[in-house]
Order: sequence, then structure tokens, then C-alpha cells
Amino acid sequence: MRRRTALTLTAGWALTPALVFAAEAKPSALHAGPFPSGKVDGITDVGGVRVAHLTKISGSGPLRPGIGPVRTGATAILQNRDPWAQRCAAAFYSLNGNGEMTGTHWIEESGFIEHPILLTATTNVPRVADGVIDWMIRVHPDIGIRSDVPLPVVAECNDQALNDTQGRHVHADEIPPLLNRVAEGQFARGNVGAGTGMHGFAFKGGIGSSSRVLPADLGGYTVGVLLNLNDGERAQLTMAGVHVGEHFLRDLMPRFPARAAFAERGRAANGSIITTIATDAPLDARQLYAIAKRATLGLGRTGWTSTTASGDLFLSFSTTNITPRDPAKGPVTLERDDDRIDALYQATADATESAVYDALWNARTMEGRDGITFFGLPHEKIRALLGAR
Repeated sequence: MRRRTALTLTAGWALTPALVFAAEAKPSALHAGPFPSGKVDGITDVGGVRVAHLTKISGSGPLRPGIGPVRTGATAILQNRDPWAQRCAAAFYSLNGNGEMTGTHWIEESGFIEHPILLTATTNVPRVADGVIDWMIRVHPDIGIRSDVPLPVVAECNDQALNDTQGRHVHADEIPPLLNRVAEGQFARGNVGAGTGMHGFAFKGGIGSSSRVLPADLGGYTVGVLLNLNDGERAQLTMAGVHVGEHFLRDLMPRFPARAAFAERGRAANGSIITTIATDAPLDARQLYAIAKRATLGLGRTGWTSTTASGDLFLSFSTTNITPRDPAKGPVTLERDDDRIDALYQATADATESAVYDALWNARTMEGRDGITFFGLPHEKIRALLGAR
């Protein structure tokens, strides 16, 4: 599939021409598992799910704290047209909690999600949450008066290697327009939205997505995954069973000029992976919690191990098991067949693995603050390593 990747920028932010590209078709070996992808090969293959990016890129050269260079953004996921009124069954799972996803206490307590899902950089979280509340009040003016109050769901990864994080360059007033332009269908991957300043396995990282469609005899359900890749060590990187990272231990390693003041330990060095799993299978919170855990198996196939400094957080939801604010609607019949649920587990692991490859394949070389540079995956060399697979 050829995908045109474009950057969505707010007014006044410079577009870097090298970052607009037509993505090359990935090797077939990077499609994990036996089930086919949907048309988009992304989370929006799950009916009703919508995505949009806010990408902010400006400046170059030395870091000026609070000013730039800027390599950051936000990514919005809507489960349906009105998550507040049509609350999807949901579950949250933390494999390693050195990170943040706000609003998850209520998800764990209630078994549903009633807010859009926003991904961004660590220091942007409060401003993004503020913008989500603004948008929700505009859509539902009764919020906080005759209706409940929102608990926004905002997840973060740390982009300080490339970005001026002190500037907190994503602002609350940019979030309502972002949420208003979410769309079904194809969307950009790699150096976009929340993934703009991220890295993965010491290559350039960012947004990746994939989907799997089960055959009719297994329910015909779709599973879609969207993740923000900002973690992984080069030597660990495995693609389709090939230990790819071992071939690049002295090649295309990140460039840290002598002037760069960069923390080589902790979250700055290791980063995080935030993973969102959507399905149209009618599942409850207990089943969705099991789905969220299976995503870790797909990440493990890539060689990723989850370090103490990594925030590895997982959110899953069902678009067909709805708890409406209007109680008139009857309950949905949940999927109980073990074979179908096992297939959903496999589809989740496979789509998560492929989403990592998708992020790496679509990301391109980026130079950020202080000249720090993360290189994009070398496509031709990867093709050669994977051979005919």
C-alpha cells in the first residue's frame, strides 16, 4: 500500500519539506500473523474510529529553553462521533508505570471510556487535557451543570531528545480544532502528531498503526492498534524474526553533538510506548483487559523488553459494547466463544507487532534541538536482511 504522509500544522509553523513523503510499500514479511489487514491497515479500520494529528515543527540549532527548536504534537483518537453520550466498554493495563495516562482510574472503576483519547509529549499533558475539557463543554454545554464532569484521557511519551520540552508548545486552544477534524480512513504515520519528536530502537520512531480482520467463522471482527513508539534499544530490534538491530550497532546510530546537554539515563534515554487497541467485537472490560495484555506479546516479538524507565501503558475499547447515557438501549450480547476470543488475542498481538514496524518504516530522519539527530530506517538494507520474506 502506498501512503501519502502529510503534516498537519497550525498557522505560523514551518513545514520541513523533507518530512512530506510517499511511503514505500513495506516488505510483506512485516505483516505479522495469518489474518489479513483491513483496507487502511490501521486503527480506523474499526468502524467509527477516527484519527487526526497536530504536528508542530519549527526552528533548528541550539536549544533555547521555552522557545525552540520545536518537534512535538498531539494525536487524537475518537471511538465514535460522541464518546460522552456513547460510552465504549474499555480497559487499562500498565506493564511498566513510568509514564502517564490520565483518566484511567475511572476507566478501571466503570469499565467504560467516555472521552476522546489524546496522545502527546510529557510536558504537554495538562494543556492538552485543558483543551479536551473545552471541546467537551462546547459539544455538551450541560457538562458540569446538569451533566457529569469529564476526566480527560491523555497519554504521554517524552520527546526531549529532539524537542524543547520546557516550551510546552501544544496549547489548549489547539485541541478543539484537532478533535473537530478527526476522520475515518487513511491517516499519516511516523513523524506526525504525538510521534513527531519520538525515537524507537535508536532509529526515528513515532506513530504506527495496523489492523487485522478475522474470518467470518471467527466472528468477522476487526482489531486495530495505534501506538506511539518511543523506546527500544538498537541491539534488541527484531523484525519478522530477523535480528536486524545487530547489523546497525555502528551504523545510523543517533548523533549527539558535543554541545547537546542530554540525559543519557532515565526516561529521556529509554522513553515509552503508548498503545491503543480498538475492536468491534462485543467485549466487556474484563475481556478487554485481557486483550490489552496480549498487545505486550506483539511488542516482545520486536525485541522490546520494557525497561524500568519506560512508561508502557495500554488502553483497549470495544465500539459495539456501549453504555449510553440514555438508559433506554438494551445490553449487547457479549462474545463468549473461546475460539473467537483466542483469535482476537492473536490478532491483537500481530497488529501490535506490525504497528511497531509501521512506525519505524514511515518515520524519517529528523534533526532536532542542538543538532541531535535520529535516523530513519534504511529501507533497502532492511529489505536485503529480510530477503524474500
